[in-house]
Amino acid sequence: MDQEVRDYIDAIPAEHRPLFDRLHRLILEAQPQAAVIISYKMPTYQVGKRRLHVGVWRHGVSVYGQNGRDAGFASRHPALISGKSTIRLRPEDAASIPDDEFRDLARAALEP
Repeated sequence: MDQEVRDYIDAIPAEHRPLFDRLHRLILEAQPQAAVIISYKMPTYQVGKRRLHVGVWRHGVSVYGQNGRDAGFASRHPALISGKSTIRLRPEDAASIPDDEFRDLARAALEP
């Protein structure tokens, strides 16, 4: 992980850091070969040509780029979908979602 990614992570507000750290860990568990880079000014997990962006915003954390490759996540959690390929997670929303769902999402989104 390069310094730009570390700087982004270090600047995450305390109220959103646990959720970001959880997603970061689960994405890398699901896709350990993923490179973590900055793209569109946010951490991006890349495997081959596939990318999954994770950005921290005022409401919590958003995940972008799965483009329908989400292992059914959107159909199980339609209230969390905002726009095309955007999952908006507030900490209280994510608390009720098992780790395996996020791992499955990462596997599907980043599968070459």
